Amino acid sequence: MSLQFFLKKIISSLLKSFLSVPEMVLKSIGTPKKVLIVRQHNQFGDLLASVSLFRAVKETFPHSHLTLIASRENYFAVLKNECIDELFIFDKKKLWNIRYLSELKKTLRRNYDLAIVPATVAISATSCLLARLSDAKIKIGPKQLNGKTNLYAYVFHHQINLDWRKYPDAHVSDFILDIVRPFGIKTKNFNPGISFDNIDLKTANEFIASFLPQNFELLIGLHIGAGKPQNRWPLKNFVELIERIKSIYNIKLYFTGSNADFAEIEYMKNYCNSECGYFLNRTVPQLAALISRSNFFITNDTGVMHVAGTTSTPQISIFGPTNPFNWAPVGAAKYFIRKSEIISDVSVDDVFNLFQYILEKHAGTNEKK
Repeated sequence: MSLQFFLKKIISSLLKSFLSVPEMVLKSIGTPKKVLIVRQHNQFGDLLASVSLFRAVKETFPHSHLTLIASRENYFAVLKNECIDELFIFDKKKLWNIRYLSELKKTLRRNYDLAIVPATVAISATSCLLARLSDAKIKIGPKQLNGKTNLYAYVFHHQINLDWRKYPDAHVSDFILDIVRPFGIKTKNFNPGISFDNIDLKTANEFIASFLPQNFELLIGLHIGAGKPQNRWPLKNFVELIERIKSIYNIKLYFTGSNADFAEIEYMKNYCNSECGYFLNRTVPQLAALISRSNFFITNDTGVMHVAGTTSTPQISIFGPTNPFNWAPVGAAKYFIRKSEIISDVSVDDVFNLFQYILEKHAGTNEKK
């Protein structure tokens, strides 16, 4: 047992006498009018995959008011999401601020009927404690995740065992519903829809018109970065792929990214010069609007992959160590490639051949311009 885990266990034991609530045996939650979901942990893709949970709540209880607590690291994944009535951004760095604490307290004390803490890749102690500090009459959260006990399960009236090992190839947007399935909360729509408006579309159209060429056959977007190095397909492969595509098609090409992708973007700027566009540090709705106007999108396994996955644009997602059956976008025009846990095992031929196959199969289904 590590020292860190030992300390966590001691803290959990000390808090138990103050924060534990009685377990409820009957899986009955009535018809909640006010629902709180705490999902302030994990990354961009994890929160976007939670949209199926938000949608399930809204479809099951259409007159409910849904409040989400997200973090400053991931909240932008659900900006303008139609399932969320209210969004509060949790920021540990602001907990010293009296005004911020007051706003957090107000958010937690809204006379909620139900509070839910989902879990997919890890259990968040902070999320559990925030749910406990809320005034929700019924609190639902994880008892275990893949056999690992939640040290703070005692804060929930209903404690749910979650286990990927039962269905190792389940998609995350399906798995996340396991926390509420015992209560009849469900949906058949697992698409993590991103809402964008006419202003976002205008931004996308102005960007498309801003770079060469003016006359083109296909508008193709690429995301060449990734938060995890092992999820980055080699840049030289992207360059070769672009050359192969350009040798056959008259394309207009752009790259998406942020400051985190600086090295990769600079590499491509040296290669493409002024022929390519760079859609950098944009909002998620703007990004979704641009991809929706594109004929094709090719991406590494990273957050932008999930954004592209919400559109109808044909897409190739390149995978390495992550299980694509868990995380790849789903849909008629959504494809992934994975050879092994080493992403560079995917060859340029693999991607190019799939690209041509998808173009032929979905010809005429994605005329954006």
